[in-house]
This record gives sequence, C-alpha cells and structure tokens, in this order.
Amino acid sequence: MKKPLSGSGFGIQQLWNRCNDGSRHIIADESRIHHEGKCMIPRPAQYLLRFDDLCPTIEHDHWLRCLPMIEEFGLRPILAVVPDNRDHSLNLSMPDPMFWPLMRAMEAEGATIALHGYSHICSSKAANILKLHHHSEFAGVAEDTQRRWIREGLGVLRGQGLTPRIFVAPRHGFDHATLRALRKEGIPLISDGFARIPFNRGGITWIPQQLWRPVEKSGGIWTICIHSNFIRAAQVEELRVFIRRHAAQFTSLDRVLAEYSPGRLGPIEKLYESWALWRAQARRARRRRKLHPR
Repeated sequence: MKKPLSGSGFGIQQLWNRCNDGSRHIIADESRIHHEGKCMIPRPAQYLLRFDDLCPTIEHDHWLRCLPMIEEFGLRPILAVVPDNRDHSLNLSMPDPMFWPLMRAMEAEGATIALHGYSHICSSKAANILKLHHHSEFAGVAEDTQRRWIREGLGVLRGQGLTPRIFVAPRHGFDHATLRALRKEGIPLISDGFARIPFNRGGITWIPQQLWRPVEKSGGIWTICIHSNFIRAAQVEELRVFIRRHAAQFTSLDRVLAEYSPGRLGPIEKLYESWALWRAQARRARRRRKLHPR
C-alpha cells in the first residue's frame, strides 16, 4: 500500500481515483478554492506558451518552424533565454547574428523575456524543490554564487536591450536559496510548479508550468513548455491545430498578472499540486528506467 501524502490524509492511489482526469473532482468545489486560494480557477482553461533553451546557437531550422505560428496567432509567449550558454548540447548551429534583434522585436510585440539560468551547465547533484531531475544548475550551489549568476545573467540580457522579468530554472532545478537570491535581485516571478493557478511561495510568485505538449484542459492556467531545438514538423502542426482550436484561450504573462491576485494555495489546490507533482516525478522515473535498465 502506498503511503499517504504528508498531511493530506490521502494515499496517491486514492488521490488518483478522485482526480484521474487531472481536474474533474477537485475543480468541482470552486467556491472553496476561491475563498482559500485567493484565486478562482478560470474556466475555460487558459494557456501560456513558453519556449526554452533560447540562445544564439539554437537549432535555427527548428526555431524557424515555430516563428510563423507565433505570428499567425498573435501569441505572446515566454521566451526563456540562456544569457551565457556554455552547454555544448545547445550548440546546434553557428551563432545567429539576428538572435538578439529577434528577441528584442518579439519582446516589443508583447513576449516576456525570462532568465533561463546562467550558463545552463547542470552539474550540481544536490536536492532541489521539485525533484524532477537528479542534476541542476542552481540547487545546492552557495547562495552568494547563485545571486552572482542571476545578477550577471540579468546584466547580459539587459545589455542586449531586453527586460527579463521572470526566472526559468534549467531542468526545474532550484532550491530555497535560489528563491532568496531572485528576491534580492528584483525578480519576483518564477515559471514553474504544478498547481492550476498562480500562487505565492517563498516570497516569489509562481506561474505554474505543467505541460510539454498541448493537452486540452477544462479549467486552470496551463503553461506549455516547448523545446524548439528538438521539435519535429509533426509536433509543430499538432501545436498549431491546438492553438487554432483554442486561440481565444491563449493568454500572456501580463494578462495573467493583471487578472489574478496570487496568494497562498488552499488545501484543495495543495492536494492537487502534490498529486500532479507526484505524477510528473513518477513519469520521469519510468522514463529513466526505460532508458537505463539495470
């Protein structure tokens, strides 16, 4: 028998039985969520689009597959930019001299620039808050070093004429020291977490990021994370079809912040968040076992 979630009174399987479609039963008591979580779960669902691992050496042809779609539907995505890329796995093309002008142009059209780590070198094996990956860039690193990386990364992006407003941790890897460093460097937002509404924790506003492909949801705010370096033409078409069907439901970070007042999550949404995070952790663990069988 599986152990219950800490403090919840529910085992994972019981929680799965209550909400096996990811929303149906827990969303039912919306009035309680509004009272306890400070923020009503929106219905129908709203979607944010986020592009990760952006840097001058991204896979240009794959990135170019995505740009017409952004323009066609007038999307205002979150652009997660690596300020000082030293990760060889992201060196997929010759440096593009038009990368930074394009980022400036997209920000001018309403996109949000995110600080995506610093160098994208994920060498730390320390425990991190979400426990989705065994290696990370920030978790476990001395807070002074984390703060310096954040400050220098912001300096690089600002030096390119950009205005980074939110943090995206490579591999979802960050700890409480990261949150403190972000606050001290004036970045009050992070794109991560598995709730269905924005919330405050550790002095930071979390804009949840729960999806890596388009999935229709009945309610909530859902960030779809896209790694353009590895996206196939068929995946772009799947995303385009989804956006066309739900175009009116795609939003922007500015609209989310204007329309919702994040607070602490209420008990029901905390329960959902714990279940969703456990599900993501279990899925990644199965994938690792499949890739590296004993």
